[in-house]
Amino acid sequence: MNKKTLLLFLLSCMNMFGQAYIPLLDNQNEWHFTNCYEGCLTDIYYTNGDTIVNNKTHKILDGFHYISRSFLLSENVEQKKVYLTKITANHIDEYLLYDFSLVEGDTFEMKNPISPFPNQGGLFVLDSIRQVPIWEGELRKHFYFSPHESNTISSQKAIWVEGVGSLSMINAPGGYPDINGVGLLNCFFKNGTLFYSNLTPEVTACEPTILSNPKNIQLEIVVYFPENDKSVCYLKNTDEVNFVELFDLNGRKLALFENHQQTEMRLDLNAFSKGMYLLRIKNKNNHLIYYKIWVV
Repeated sequence: MNKKTLLLFLLSCMNMFGQAYIPLLDNQNEWHFTNCYEGCLTDIYYTNGDTIVNNKTHKILDGFHYISRSFLLSENVEQKKVYLTKITANHIDEYLLYDFSLVEGDTFEMKNPISPFPNQGGLFVLDSIRQVPIWEGELRKHFYFSPHESNTISSQKAIWVEGVGSLSMINAPGGYPDINGVGLLNCFFKNGTLFYSNLTPEVTACEPTILSNPKNIQLEIVVYFPENDKSVCYLKNTDEVNFVELFDLNGRKLALFENHQQTEMRLDLNAFSKGMYLLRIKNKNNHLIYYKIWVV
């Protein structure tokens, strides 16, 4: 290798790895996560407010599987580490989800708490770090992992993106992104601005939903079941709602309820078995709002 080639190589490396760390939690974040099983469904989750636990500031996750608001994220920017805190009735559990200070060849113990992946995902090796073009010359630093040869728990690879998290669920750093499996991340926004996208034939565009709506109508719509009839679901403040769709957790659309400027909607769910379902609500501005409900 001659001196000129060596210099270009070193400059390339400095440009790639010498850039300032991009924090994950310095903005309001919105993730769009798509799963396809007999039809495709894009779920949205986002950071919604701050709280302090054990003298440490956390961002509160909301939406998707996080509507309990008991999933909290925190970040040590100096150490480039991101943590998940899960609050239950009797415990406060903290997990190290991401360490973006790792270099190629390092190992990392993957934990996927409260996700479809193994809670203790085992040891992974960081195979490579690459700057990957996203759109119009924008680059995002990707971390590519594979299970360590000693790992008997996980068999699939994992991908992180700096400033974004896993390309699977945010609480599954060891999860493999698969649109026909658990799902994958299609779009990610910081303060309503697109930061990452992975468009597919199923998802052809990225538009912010939660963060783009300054008057968040999700906070205005009230979803409830009356005490005397748990098979009928009511929605209040629905005059801006066009329709409501009912999905099962496999993403299959089961029913469509149209609304004609009524301020209250009544959803008769007698025909459906007990269990958890997803309501997708579309308003006149084409904003999509998601609620999970229990039919008992």
